[in-house]
Amino acid sequence: MKFLLWNVFLALAWVAVTGSLTAANLAAGFALGYSTLWVTTSGPGKATYFSKLKHVVKFASFLGYDLVVSALQVAWNVLTPKSGIRPGVIAIPIELKTAAEIVILANSITLTPGTLTLDISEDKKTLFVHAIFIDDPARFRAEIRDGIEKRTAELMK
Repeated sequence: MKFLLWNVFLALAWVAVTGSLTAANLAAGFALGYSTLWVTTSGPGKATYFSKLKHVVKFASFLGYDLVVSALQVAWNVLTPKSGIRPGVIAIPIELKTAAEIVILANSITLTPGTLTLDISEDKKTLFVHAIFIDDPARFRAEIRDGIEKRTAELMK
């Protein structure tokens, strides 16, 4: 956690030094800070912080791709109403344990066009999701389990 805080501090310092508060400049400062920390630090915690980057990129790439595909699918349905929606509520068993993991999964599902996380069971082992395109409930569950749930678990370990 301390490496993340240092990285944020270095990114903000970069913005202050350059005098330009833009998203691109902040991202450049973050990348520059990340590189500086990677080169100059050692010790416990370093390996964990720097190995997380690949999981963050993998998660963001998967979610971004899923968002684009889902948005196109919903847009196509709006433009061609006869394509037919097949809505339903599906109970999806989950293996995530912590509240943070479950929140990330539920919000990622809700963020994706055409799906909405409705509730979680009392025992925190089942999500109830409404989706507008359900051809095969078992396949839908498998897509969630093998897709965003798997990447959420990788991100949070």
